[in-house]
Amino acid sequence: MQSIAKRLSKLSYLAKSLTLTFIGVTLFSIGVAYFFVAAYRTVNAPPFLHDIIYIITLQPIDRWLRGVVFTIVGMVALGMGIWQMSDVAVIPLDGQRDATAELVVGYRQSAPPPTIAVMAGGAGILRLADLGRAAKQVTCVTPVQDPIEYYYRAASLFNFEKVLYVAPMPRPLAVVVTLDDGSRHSIKDAISQNPLLAERHVVDVELVDGGERQQVFQKATDAFSHADMIIFGPGGLFESIIPNLLIPEIRDAIRASHAKTIYICNLMTEPGLTTGFTVADHIRQFVRFGGVTPDYVLVNAQRIEPEIRRIYEAAHQSPVYLTPEEYEETMVGASDRLTARDIVVEGSVVVEADLASSVVQLSTSLNNPTESRAVQVLRHDPEKLRVAILEILKRH
Repeated sequence: MQSIAKRLSKLSYLAKSLTLTFIGVTLFSIGVAYFFVAAYRTVNAPPFLHDIIYIITLQPIDRWLRGVVFTIVGMVALGMGIWQMSDVAVIPLDGQRDATAELVVGYRQSAPPPTIAVMAGGAGILRLADLGRAAKQVTCVTPVQDPIEYYYRAASLFNFEKVLYVAPMPRPLAVVVTLDDGSRHSIKDAISQNPLLAERHVVDVELVDGGERQQVFQKATDAFSHADMIIFGPGGLFESIIPNLLIPEIRDAIRASHAKTIYICNLMTEPGLTTGFTVADHIRQFVRFGGVTPDYVLVNAQRIEPEIRRIYEAAHQSPVYLTPEEYEETMVGASDRLTARDIVVEGSVVVEADLASSVVQLSTSLNNPTESRAVQVLRHDPEKLRVAILEILKRH
C-alpha cells in the first residue's frame, strides 16, 4: 500500500486539474446519456438499430443493476487512466502551484537495489566495496588462499555500507600453478617478481589441501545462488579468481545462478602468469577452469601515457587491450557513459570503457626497505568501475 500511495503522490500537483476533469467527464456522460434516451424514445429508427441500443444500454436488466455495472466499469477505466498518468512527475517551477508554472517530465520507476556477489583480489574487493551504496547487499567471497581476517582488518579502515566478507572454506588452501615451461610454483612465491619467469604463463592450476577435505561455507554458495549480479575481478586471474572456480560447490552455484556475470579484465598482464594474454585468453580461462562464460567483460579503453607505459614495460607488463583480431560480432550500445560499440569475444559481450586512473605510489626495494621512491602506476578507479557496472545493470 505504501508503494501505491507513493506512486500516486506524484499527481499531487494535478489534483485540481484531475478533479475538474472528473466532474467534466461525468457531466458530459450524463448529457450524452440524455441524448441517447431521447433518441431511443422519439426517433423512428430501424428495428435493428433499436435492438443494438437496447443491448448496449443493458435494457434487459434492472435499472439499479445497470447503474452498478456502468459505475464499476467507469471507475475501473478511470483508475487505470490515473495509474498510467502517475508514470509522469509534475514539478512546480519557482515554487508556484498554478498550472502555467509546471513542468511535466516522464520517469521510470526505479528497480529494487540489486544483490551483488564479488569474487576478486584483495585490492579489487576494496575497490568494489563502494557498490554497497547502490546495492541491497554486496557479498565478497575472498580468495581461497587468503585468511578472512585480512579483509576485515582492511575494511575497518573504511566505512563501507552493506558489504559482507565471506571465506569459501574454514581454512585457506594452497594454490599451485604449472607454467608453460613445466615448472610448478606456489601462487604465493611472488612469481610476478621473478625476472627468470617473466616470459612464462600459467597452463594449469590446482588446489592443495594438506588435510581432510573441508566443507564449503553455505554463505559462500548462497552469495552466488541468490545474486542478481556476479562480478569477477579486479584481481589476479590465477591468484584470486580461478582458484575459487576450482571449488566444485562454488563453480556449480555460479553455473546454476540466473545472475548476470561481469568480468573486470586486468589492466596489465602479470609477468610469469598471464604474459602475452589477450582479452580472449583471459575469457578462455573462465571456460576452461570454471565452465562459465561471463556475460560481460569490462576492458579499459583508456590509452596509457608513454611514461607510465615505460614503467610497466620495465617490469615485463603490457596493457590488456581489445584487438580487432578478437572481434566475433559487433553490436551497437545505447549508453552515453560507455563506448558506442559492444564486441562479442569468446561468447562474452566486451564493453570498452575508461576504467583506470594513474596514482602515485611509494615503492620500496626488497634489498633495502629503508629506501623508497614515488612511481606513477595505473589502478582501477572505484568510481569509474561503479558507473560502468551500474550502466550494464540498467540494460536488464
